[in-house]
Amino acid sequence: MKVSANGLELECDERGDPGAPVILLIMGLGVQSIFWPERFCDLLAGAGFRVIRFDNRDAGLSTKLDHLGTPKIAIEAIKYALHLKVKAPYRIDDMARDTLGLMDALGVARAHVVGASMGGMIAQNLAVMAPGRVASLTSIMSTTGSRKLPQPTAQARKALMMAPAREGDIPGALMRLMKVLRVIGSKSHPMTDEELRAYAERQVRRSHHPAGGARQLVAIAASGDRTPVVRKIRVPTLVIHGDEDPLVRPACGEATAKAIEAGGGQARFLLVRGMAHDFPAPLQQQVVDAIVAHAKMHA
Repeated sequence: MKVSANGLELECDERGDPGAPVILLIMGLGVQSIFWPERFCDLLAGAGFRVIRFDNRDAGLSTKLDHLGTPKIAIEAIKYALHLKVKAPYRIDDMARDTLGLMDALGVARAHVVGASMGGMIAQNLAVMAPGRVASLTSIMSTTGSRKLPQPTAQARKALMMAPAREGDIPGALMRLMKVLRVIGSKSHPMTDEELRAYAERQVRRSHHPAGGARQLVAIAASGDRTPVVRKIRVPTLVIHGDEDPLVRPACGEATAKAIEAGGGQARFLLVRGMAHDFPAPLQQQVVDAIVAHAKMHA
């Protein structure tokens, strides 16, 4: 279903008891709400939560902001490397306001907010922007954005910066996404080729809009080092990271937890063995159990 939020139309779905405490899931760069695995969402709902996930602006079935233009990624990347101002049509704070607007539209006064990758950044900023609306925060495979932290591996960076398929080129988009997911995914618990193809095909057939992903990428770059923001988090926080993550390295998760603690907040860091920048099926129960325990502790 679509809801109006912050001047946009955001596509969302939910499962679980409508009267149960809410877990709000925020997904990452250039991907859709359905990147949250179905079984993962069902496990959260089965633990007694109303689980809501949604497409960010410029992703999936939510509003596309093509009138803002398509960033020239190569140029903005050079500017970023030279510490020059990156031109972005919006920033992470704007996406946090989208999330708050979604909560308002759905009548959710307070939620346990769970964000993955860029979604973790959005969740972190939301926890500072509206702490009274965030019962607990779980930041997964995310970062503060500090340049001092380890960067993606060469292979992961190359995969992320691979030229996107043209809009409408479903076979090309499918092949690109499969390559990216194989590079950033778990090596200890890899999907079979058949599983990977089915997962990727579901994504690109639902929506393929590379211009939106480009705008989200420069939003991250333009938001810069958010360590000063993260230090202001006072919401109880669980930071989860996979030890095999080649894209957002484990040290980035550790730095997130340390920044919160340095600012006087409460954070716990959980390193999941065998997890990369994904949610491998054999590890989903472990991650869900950690989120559920954290949420119930801070109901």
